[in-house]
Amino acid sequence: MDAAEFDVFAEEYLATHQKNLKISGEEPDYFARYKLDELRRLWTQKRYPEPETMLDFGCGIGASLPQLARVFPGGKLTGLDVSAKSLEIAGRLHPGVAELVQYDGEAPPFPEASFDLIFSACVFHHIDHTEHDRILLSLRRLLRPGGRLAIFEHNPINPVTQYIVATCPFDRNARLLAANTFAKAQAHAGFSKVETRFTGFFPGPLKALRPLEPAMTALPLGAQYYTLAHV
Repeated sequence: MDAAEFDVFAEEYLATHQKNLKISGEEPDYFARYKLDELRRLWTQKRYPEPETMLDFGCGIGASLPQLARVFPGGKLTGLDVSAKSLEIAGRLHPGVAELVQYDGEAPPFPEASFDLIFSACVFHHIDHTEHDRILLSLRRLLRPGGRLAIFEHNPINPVTQYIVATCPFDRNARLLAANTFAKAQAHAGFSKVETRFTGFFPGPLKALRPLEPAMTALPLGAQYYTLAHV
């Protein structure tokens, strides 16, 4: 999907997303929130230094921006996207939360070593897989020494995920990524260590079981997974 296609879907994104996720028993805001809660939990557990500068790569209409600001309140936040319309909506929904920058899908318009944390939520399955190596290399160059790249993606072996993606209009061109394949691509891009964790095991009706999820991250059955790649 290119910038023009994302522009078309931008105004309808929230309503479409809400309808599409009905099977999960949750609202779209839950999915933005739980990703950053999970990342914050890991950050605290590992005692990583607080990021001073953060980039939301492929921020879209900004669903993750207020959550990033919430869990890492001391960091300067930038949102980057190819869709001008999506960025316009992000600025309207979340004024003053982040600097919003459009780019052309080639080299991100920032100096090397600009960020301590780069975050991306369900973006790479929209990008041609032949472009992943180039983009991962460019993101690595943007990270400072000791920086980290956190990427959440849909788990292609989860049947509920498969259904949600197959029935979502703005996922019509998506190609899901196997967790081990995507982790290898990040290692190939020069990251020193890449960790993979699975999440999203219990839908809304079973949310009472969610406190168990931190102990289940090695099980490749969750609706989503995330990789944490280290410079």
